[in-house]
Amino acid sequence: MAQLFETTTINGMKLKNRCVRSATWEGLATSDGYVTPELTKLMLSLVEGEAGLIISGHAYVSREGQAGRQQLGVYDDRLVPGLSEMVKAVHEGGGTIVMQLAHAGCHAATDRTGLEAVGPSSMGLSGKGPCREASQEEIAGIIRAFQEGARRARESGFDGVQLHGAHGYLLSQFLSPHYNKRRDGYGGTLENRARMVMETYRAVRSAVSADYPVLIKLNSQDFLADGFSEDEMIRVASMLQDEGIDAIELSGGTILSDQAHLPVRKAKLDTPEKEVFYEHSARRFKKELKVPLMVVGGIRSYEVAERLVAEKIADYISLCRPLIREPHLVKRWKSGDLEPAKCLRDNLCFRPALKGLGIRCVVDEKMNQGEGALKTEG
Repeated sequence: MAQLFETTTINGMKLKNRCVRSATWEGLATSDGYVTPELTKLMLSLVEGEAGLIISGHAYVSREGQAGRQQLGVYDDRLVPGLSEMVKAVHEGGGTIVMQLAHAGCHAATDRTGLEAVGPSSMGLSGKGPCREASQEEIAGIIRAFQEGARRARESGFDGVQLHGAHGYLLSQFLSPHYNKRRDGYGGTLENRARMVMETYRAVRSAVSADYPVLIKLNSQDFLADGFSEDEMIRVASMLQDEGIDAIELSGGTILSDQAHLPVRKAKLDTPEKEVFYEHSARRFKKELKVPLMVVGGIRSYEVAERLVAEKIADYISLCRPLIREPHLVKRWKSGDLEPAKCLRDNLCFRPALKGLGIRCVVDEKMNQGEGALKTEG
């Protein structure tokens, strides 16, 4: 059997294969972050598609940390019943699901929250307005919000949680010298810049216990001249490994990175050689660290996914946009249809979500509509 389809465990959490649905903004929650039937339906399509692990869309842990419209929330106990119903449906279908806990920091959607954006340092952002430096009291409050979010996730039945420490979200901002200009204990040296991440991890761990999976998503690097580097990633990952993190997912880039290095960059991946954006970082990670590694970014073909696992470059293969167009991709590969993912990486899938209609592949829709028209004419 292909190693990609092996059964594994992460701190007791059983995964039926090594394919992970990476956290993807669905745009299907209510305006206040509550679960909707449409969101649950999407989760079930991923279960039916045999994703070994589903990581939820980034769930904001506090109101001021919301990143965008119709984003899933975990900031209040009133959200728990809806989250519980969604998780129950996933479990009844035989799936495994982890909640990603997030705070947008300086990139928060202030037009939606009506609250100030806070981050490690004050800065102005094009189209976003000013971001204010968080006080130490506010930092402590945000850490508590992550802790409470983890508690709610566990109460809702999620199989684990993942901290969003990548892509220029708040934890990533604290790690990055591009964002973090502080001169107190949370800025300057890497150890200080990593303090927010470490304190958040410890707080979350205390809320869920040692036998509950806690994961984190980190940037391989920011792709900014003065940003978080690959060397720093290795050091922070080592710190987290020493603290007991259960798995690390490796990505890269921020909202401020150039077009070629955005987290959701466009790219024509028409040959296997063009795939896997962060392979160099993943190889180095696996040479120096033992914690299980998930790799996302530019993976679209079965042969590449299997190679990464077989050559021990990654323990798990994370997929984002390929599963938007084909939620049953893993099942297709497992059945023997090994054609690459149909995703064109054109980012058109975000357009409906930005209009409040949820993320979906518009290319696939147009093709299906065309086929329907032909059938009608015939």
